[in-house]
Amino acid sequence: MNKLCIVVPCYNEEQALLYTNTELIKIMNRMVESGKVDKTSFILYVDDGSKDGTWNIIKNFRKQSAMIFGLKLARNTGHQNALTAGLLTAMNYADMVISIDADLQDDVSVMEEMVDLYLRGNDIVYGVRNRRDTDTFFKKFSALGFYRLMQLMKIKIVYNHADYRLMSKRALLQFSLYKERNLFKRNCSFDWIFISYSHV
Repeated sequence: MNKLCIVVPCYNEEQALLYTNTELIKIMNRMVESGKVDKTSFILYVDDGSKDGTWNIIKNFRKQSAMIFGLKLARNTGHQNALTAGLLTAMNYADMVISIDADLQDDVSVMEEMVDLYLRGNDIVYGVRNRRDTDTFFKKFSALGFYRLMQLMKIKIVYNHADYRLMSKRALLQFSLYKERNLFKRNCSFDWIFISYSHV
């Protein structure tokens, strides 16, 4: 089966979630209808100890659609830990997982291309921004500084890649073997393929 899970870490996202959920359901339905992913594919929202109405919104989404699931963390653990919790949970139920931030600043339309590449045998597909036109000067400057610092430290890292990626179950099983508490997930030991997209 080609069962897909879209993992969405959330922290105080009540303002964005309605739009996010609408867009993700659209793209998921399109992929189900085209036969690219199984009809049991689903979206997993991970509430990272939000202090606003994020969890209640996720629960309401679940009432409206069997495609929606929620995972609530007892306290705020940080984005990367929430993402890890979502990935390792989804690994048990899906053949492939796409992770994306709740603000949908990444281009959701390339998810179909990610799935196509998975179907051709790729275990990891990175979404990489090809430009940062809408970023503020500070965000562009700080991002450039971050990547340059990583290069100076001889850390292999993909420029302009954040946490928008597809991972196969096989890749996630290998990832689950790492027992470090503070993993940096933006590079991997697997071979990977990149998709370039515009920052929206």
